[in-house]
Amino acid sequence: MNPQSPLDEPALARLVDRFYEKVRRDAQIGPIFNAAVHDWDEHKRLLTSFWASVALRAGSYRGNPMGAHRPHPIHAEHFDRWLALWRETTAEELDEAGAVQMQEYAERIGRSLKYGLGLQAQAQPFGVPIVGIGRP
Repeated sequence: MNPQSPLDEPALARLVDRFYEKVRRDAQIGPIFNAAVHDWDEHKRLLTSFWASVALRAGSYRGNPMGAHRPHPIHAEHFDRWLALWRETTAEELDEAGAVQMQEYAERIGRSLKYGLGLQAQAQPFGVPIVGIGRP
């Protein structure tokens, strides 16, 4: 753990590195990532750029996250597992404020990707009947 780590690009690079090492070994999402990522060093550089653009407003990321995820066999539970590993790793690698910030970003991005990929939970009815105006 590195609780004094400021949220800067070197800290994000360490976070991304440690996080994706967990992802690669994970029984649930590892097979999906390992099949999709052919150059892990390049993938981690790209994701460090992504997170630096999100968290530090670096503007260094050029890519299409929705397009990158669309061709893969991803389900809602994969996002849930990804987020659980992200929470765990951010808590290990960042100070509390940085971890919370990065977790909030990831939750918003995950919701957006789930929605864009059609993986959001189905809306539940309110349980209130819809009443129309009947004919006399």
